[in-house]
Amino acid sequence: MSMVLRAFERDDADAVVALWRACGLVVPWNDPRRDIERKLGEQPELFRVGIDSGELMASVMVGYDGHRGWMNYLAVSPDRQGNGYGRDLVREAERLLTERGCPKLNLQVRASNRSVIDFYQAIGYSSDDVVSLGRRLIAD
Repeated sequence: MSMVLRAFERDDADAVVALWRACGLVVPWNDPRRDIERKLGEQPELFRVGIDSGELMASVMVGYDGHRGWMNYLAVSPDRQGNGYGRDLVREAERLLTERGCPKLNLQVRASNRSVIDFYQAIGYSSDDVVSLGRRLIAD
C-alpha cells in the first residue's frame, strides 16, 4: 500500500470528518465542518489528504502566518497507523512550509495524549517551554 498526497477537495468533507472522528480529534467545542470551511477560506492548498487504493485515509491542515507554521488535524486511519503515513504527512507539511520560507513549525497536542507526543518526539519534535493560551472568538 502506498499513500498519495493531494489537496483537499470539497467532496472529501464527509470522509475527512469520519476520519477525524475515528481518530478522536473531534471535540464538542470545535465543529469539524466549520473548521473545514474556515480552512478553505485561508490557504486551502495547505490542506492535504492521503489516499490509498481510492480511500481517504489521512489528513493534515497546515497554515503559515508569516512568522510560524502550524499543523492541525493530522490524522491517519486507525487501521493504517504504524506504517509511516503520519511521518509522511509531517514531512509534507514541513516541505510546504519550507517552500514558503517558514522558519519553525508549531503544533499543539493535548497533554493527556501521550502516544501522540511520543510519535512527534520520535520524529524530531520537542516540547517548547511555553504556555499555550487561547480565547474563543466565535462559538461553534
